[in-house]
Amino acid sequence: MKHMTLNNTIEIPIVGSGTNTFGKEGNQYTGALRGDTQEIDWAIANGYRHFDSAQLYNNEEVLGKGLKKSSIPREDFFITTKLNTREGFGGTDWAHAEIKKSLEKLQTDYVDQFLIHFPWDNHDEIVEAWNVLEDYYNRGVFKSIGVSNFEKEHLELILEHGHFKPAVNQIPSYIGKWNEDLIAINKSQDIATVAWSPLRGIDENAKQVLEEIGNQYGKTYAQVILRYQIERDVIVIPKSHNKERQAQNLDIFDFNLTSNNRERIANL
Repeated sequence: MKHMTLNNTIEIPIVGSGTNTFGKEGNQYTGALRGDTQEIDWAIANGYRHFDSAQLYNNEEVLGKGLKKSSIPREDFFITTKLNTREGFGGTDWAHAEIKKSLEKLQTDYVDQFLIHFPWDNHDEIVEAWNVLEDYYNRGVFKSIGVSNFEKEHLELILEHGHFKPAVNQIPSYIGKWNEDLIAINKSQDIATVAWSPLRGIDENAKQVLEEIGNQYGKTYAQVILRYQIERDVIVIPKSHNKERQAQNLDIFDFNLTSNNRERIANL
């Protein structure tokens, strides 16, 4: 596994596993929890050590249970979760309570990375929320802190008023929405980019091109896309409910795309 060093010297595996439908009936985002940890078990067996979760997913306990019952030490895992700010910010006390719930569900006394999930339209509150994360970072409960879905204006707000810059900005980056400008902004501030849903947007035309490229390396179209992403220094968190495809998504470190193939992918 290749790792990236974040701006606070913490190392993060450049490929992780998304989890937002794991352990849910019908593998649906809004499905009720099934009570098992099958997908987490497979991912651990396949070699995943980086897992991306969130309060909004309503299944942090699935990840916590799966990691806890494995024979692998906690420190070997990199766990990300996120403060649910989809509806805004409920205040400092609310944030402390939500963070406590996450730690309990994840069955850990620290997380490797904690993010603000979404920006909202109150800049003072965004700074207040960031200050809460900074407090946990200072105390070692969060080993790194960052943001998700933040645009340039939100990053500038944190950079101006925060004591620590975000370690990552988790954003959409996929075919049809590579988000090159925002990735460049992240890079200019030494903020790592994490791509959520990195395999989204693959229509039949794109799939044909990717398969043609993949045939040159003995790789699938999904492996080609993930390789393209990490060659851009973008961390990826693909998700699969299939054990074999999970393994394939990790098997992307034994080939390099040509400049011509990278250009073809960029233009999809």
